[in-house]
Amino acid sequence: MIFPTGQLHPDINPDYWSGKTVLVTGAGGFIGSHLSQQLVSVGARVRAMVRYTSTGTIGWLSDPESNFDRRLEVIYGDLRDADSVRLAMKGCSHVLHLGALIAIPYSYVAPSEYVAVNIQGTLNILNAAREHQIERLVHISTSEVFGSALYVPIDEKHPLQGQSPYSASKIAADK
Repeated sequence: MIFPTGQLHPDINPDYWSGKTVLVTGAGGFIGSHLSQQLVSVGARVRAMVRYTSTGTIGWLSDPESNFDRRLEVIYGDLRDADSVRLAMKGCSHVLHLGALIAIPYSYVAPSEYVAVNIQGTLNILNAAREHQIERLVHISTSEVFGSALYVPIDEKHPLQGQSPYSASKIAADK
């Protein structure tokens, strides 16, 4: 991310990312859009995968304050569709997988949709990464996998507690 001062986040190494072709799933979300823009700014070729909607919007990437960079390649796809995932990943060296269905309240209404997007979608990402021999895949999760904190600060040893269909689907995807 670029900080308000215009400086790069210290964990972003421009020398590493320059020239890499990176697929960012969930690029229309808040974090994915900022990550995509940051990667483009350091010289990565970014494919920003967003889920198609009938309005054709690209989520946070279309926010007037995002300073949308035309070097960013926006592609429409659906994590549930293995063919669109394979196509999106073709020619990439890296995948940053942020794509997920996230609204907790809706997960109680449509839990099978969360299984399809978050679990099957992640499996589609993993299978395509193996097929395309992706150099590095980073799967992004959520603090929701820990549920209510049993102790703080929460660390990697904290037990996983699926307290909603959303958090359960993310735990399954993580595993």
